Amino acid sequence: MRPLNEATLQLVRSFEGLYLEAYKDEKGVWTIGYGHTGYDIAGGAVTAGRKLANQEEAEQLLRVDLENVAKDVAKLLLSRPQAELNDNQFGALVSFAFNLGIGNLEKSTLLRRLNARDYLGTVPEFAKWNRCEGKVLRGLTRRRTAEAALFCSFPTPVSIAA
Repeated sequence: MRPLNEATLQLVRSFEGLYLEAYKDEKGVWTIGYGHTGYDIAGGAVTAGRKLANQEEAEQLLRVDLENVAKDVAKLLLSRPQAELNDNQFGALVSFAFNLGIGNLEKSTLLRRLNARDYLGTVPEFAKWNRCEGKVLRGLTRRRTAEAALFCSFPTPVSIAA
């Protein structure tokens, strides 16, 4: 499995925010941690009154959630684009799918353009996904802009000690 880089984790953390107590999001879905909405072994389903012990627990949930989304994203990519994407590009797709659901990525023109290796045509497709129930949301517009910027950026080089 392709590991996610720190730039991806930072982007998701910054837009999801940290909530140690469950709350309902804009669509009425119970959420906790950094955007966790599903089941997990330790705590079961996210429901009213659920609390996390600390930021580390939220971080663990986030990493498991993003690993699962990354596996699903990888399955949607044709082999050549998957091999050609840098870590930031892949991370932008994972953030997109984590926020909107893998089904929305699967049916998107963004994915069709990406799999056709139309990388320049992929970038403006992020901006089209800034609505919730037909209404443009400022937060979604900002997130799609950040994902597109991550997609267009080169990963930070890692220095290797001699």
